[in-house]
Amino acid sequence: MIALIISAHEIKHYYRFFGARHSILQIGHLIDYEIEGEGSGYMVRLRGLSHIGFPWLHDKNRLLIWHNFISIFAPHLRDTGDIDPFYFNLLLDAAKRWDKQNPKRIICESYIKLLKFEGRLYQPQKCYICEQPLALDVSLMHAFLPAHSECIYAASIDRNKLLSLYNSDSTLYLEDEDVEYLFGIIMKGF
Repeated sequence: MIALIISAHEIKHYYRFFGARHSILQIGHLIDYEIEGEGSGYMVRLRGLSHIGFPWLHDKNRLLIWHNFISIFAPHLRDTGDIDPFYFNLLLDAAKRWDKQNPKRIICESYIKLLKFEGRLYQPQKCYICEQPLALDVSLMHAFLPAHSECIYAASIDRNKLLSLYNSDSTLYLEDEDVEYLFGIIMKGF
C-alpha cells in the first residue's frame, strides 16, 4: 500500500506491507512511525507504525465524518512536497476538538480558515456568475463562491450569517440547517 503522510512541513509517500504481523493503517489517523530505506533508489518503507488515539475514534459517526473530511482534504494537497505548518496544525486542532463539538461545525470553521489562509475567501458582495450585487440571501458554489440562487439554482443562506462566520471563524451563531448547507458544499471538494 502507498501511504500519504502529512507532517508539519512536508507531504511524503511511503509504501507499507500488510499482513498478519502488520498493523492496519487507516485514513486520517495520527501516527508515529519509522522509515527504512531512505536514500535508496526505491520508495521509502514505513515501519514501526503506532496509532496515537483520540477519544472519538470509537464513535462510528464521528469517525465516518472524519474519514470523509480527510478524503477531500488530501487531494487538495496533491502534487505538493513542502507545505506550510498551517495545514498540519489545522487538522491537528480539528482532531483535538472533534469529540467536544459538532464535527460538521468544526469542518465549516476549518474550511473558512483554509480559504482565508489561501486567499480564496470571497466576500458576498457580487454574484460570481453574473457579477450583479447580491441581496440578503446568498447561494454558495464550490469554494464558497457567492452567487444568486437563480444563477446556480441552489438553496441560499442569509448574508449576515455568512459575514459573521467569515469574520469570527465560528459557527456559533449559525443554525443547524445553515451548518448542514455549508457542510454539503464543502463535501463536494475543496
